[in-house]
Amino acid sequence: MLRAAGAFVVLHHTEARLGDPAARLAAVRAQIEETGTYRHTTAELVFGARVAWRNANRCIGRLYWNSLTVRDRRDVRDARGVAEESAQHLREATRGGRIRALLTVFAPDAPDRPAPRIWNEQLVRYAGYTRPDGGVTGDPRNTGLTDAALRCGWPGGPGTPFDVLPLLVQEAGAPPRWFALPGDAVLEVELTHPEHAWWTSLGLRWHAVPALSNMCLEIGGICYPTAPFNGWYMGTEIGARNLADTDRYDLLPAVAEGLGLDTGTDRTLWKDRALVELNRSVLHSFDRAGVTVTDHHTESRRFVTHLDREERKGRRVGADWSWIVPPISASATPVFHRTYETIDSDPAYVHHPDALERARGLGDF
Repeated sequence: MLRAAGAFVVLHHTEARLGDPAARLAAVRAQIEETGTYRHTTAELVFGARVAWRNANRCIGRLYWNSLTVRDRRDVRDARGVAEESAQHLREATRGGRIRALLTVFAPDAPDRPAPRIWNEQLVRYAGYTRPDGGVTGDPRNTGLTDAALRCGWPGGPGTPFDVLPLLVQEAGAPPRWFALPGDAVLEVELTHPEHAWWTSLGLRWHAVPALSNMCLEIGGICYPTAPFNGWYMGTEIGARNLADTDRYDLLPAVAEGLGLDTGTDRTLWKDRALVELNRSVLHSFDRAGVTVTDHHTESRRFVTHLDREERKGRRVGADWSWIVPPISASATPVFHRTYETIDSDPAYVHHPDALERARGLGDF
């Protein structure tokens, strides 16, 4: 830890032009020797969170890394407090549709006490109910989390394809508890189409804020396992993945039927045509609702701008090609025609072991 802490303190002092870090290094060393850990200052926490976003290999939206707002809630360790502050995170991130990049950081892991964990992959997720015939009502990705919530005592929602799941929060030494998200914390957008009135019969919707909640924020040897973070959606995340993937909502056949496309052979490119219209629907609907969303062409250009800015500052930019390149019209974007190198850097957002894997060892709770 001492080595990681020292490297981070030097990085912070260098980039923020704070002068000689010797005094801070001595203070950190003394804390670690006495307690086994140390506490970041507020300025260090904000800097670390922002640089962790800058270092995120899989994120295309890093141009605005230095504008990230950080809510310091390190004093919160109980499950109810985490749930209430997470709901408040959504409210402050949403702002009536003018989405802003926001991170809320809760207590870190300590040598003698693990920090609380949020089991949900994102603060807002839709339930996936397994039917007797083996099919799923809702989002198949979340069947495990839905089952865990039901085992915790959640009575379930009305059974629609878009029931908002509760938060599952686990504090040290206790089983997970469920907490319903208040209605005023979850903004959803009903999906319509700019040309097809029948689109509303599909009954589609999606939530406005993509707040990741199962990643650990690591800064200078300290792990903050509960640090929900959001930017704003790129339309393809919803229209080309969440709603279109065959192991998610698998909506391309239904859209193609509504469009009257020939689905008898792939050579008609019915999937491609349905996919474009589904993505048009997402962008149209978010714009109509006044909710921030970006498109893959714009975001690709912004990422190239980010690369240029960072290179001028002498900083290497890591990226995972398979995540940076959009899932539709890839070769029509500038990010497609480049190669990238993944770089493991600190600070960083990293995946800690899946909470649902831990659930298997808890029995009936």
